[in-house]
Amino acid sequence: MNRLTRITAILVKLQSKRVITAKEIAASFDISLRTVYRDIKTLQESGVPIGSEAGIGYFIVDGYNLPPVTITEEEANALVTAERFVHQNAESSIIKNYASVLTKIKSVLKNGQKEKVELLESRIIHHHKNGGSPTSKFLSEIQKTITSFGLLDITYHTIYNDKVTKRNVEPLGLYFNDDSWILIAFCRHREEIRNFRLDRILELKTLPSTSEKAKSFSLQEYFNSQLENYS
Repeated sequence: MNRLTRITAILVKLQSKRVITAKEIAASFDISLRTVYRDIKTLQESGVPIGSEAGIGYFIVDGYNLPPVTITEEEANALVTAERFVHQNAESSIIKNYASVLTKIKSVLKNGQKEKVELLESRIIHHHKNGGSPTSKFLSEIQKTITSFGLLDITYHTIYNDKVTKRNVEPLGLYFNDDSWILIAFCRHREEIRNFRLDRILELKTLPSTSEKAKSFSLQEYFNSQLENYS
C-alpha cells in the first residue's frame, strides 16, 4: 500500500469511529506509531479537522464530511455475500435495513461494477433453516434501546409452560445462537439477568426511562461468569 492510499484509508478509518487510538491505526495498517503520527499530521495540514485527546485518541471534528467513498469490486462482492448471511439470521428488521443500505451502496457503483454485482447475486443462493419465514422482527428496535440504555415492556411467550407474560426488562446485550437471536436483559419481574429469544417476543414497547445497569454492563464479563458457573 503506497502512502497516498494509506493516508486515504486512515481518513476513512477515522470517519468510521468516534475515537480511535494511534495503536489501533498502527495495527490496522501494519505501520509504526511514528508513521501514524506523520500521516495524521499530513491530514491535518491538508485541512482535515482532526482533534486529539491525550490518552484517548484521535477523532474527526463534528460537521466534517468525507467525499463520496469509492467501493471496490471486492468490497461490493463482500457485501453481496454478506447479504446471504443476513437472510440466514431470519430477522425481518435487519433484512429490511440491510437491503436498504445495500441499495444505497449499489447506487454509487460504476455501471461495470453493477453488472458484476447483479451477476454475482444470481449465482449465490441462501437457504432458510426455518423454511424461509423470518421468525422475529424486533432486533433493530432492541439494538437502539441497548445503545440508548433504555427499557422495554415485552409480551413474551414461554415455551416450556406455554404461558404468555408481560415483562419489564433492561436490555443489556444480544447474541445469535443456532438460528435464533437472544436478548440478554435484566428482568425486573424476576430481579435477575435472563435470556429472551426474540422469536418468542410477541409485542414490544420502548419506555422513556433509562437503565443504570446497562451503562456499566460488560458482555464479555457476563459470558466469562457464565463459563465459570458451568466449569
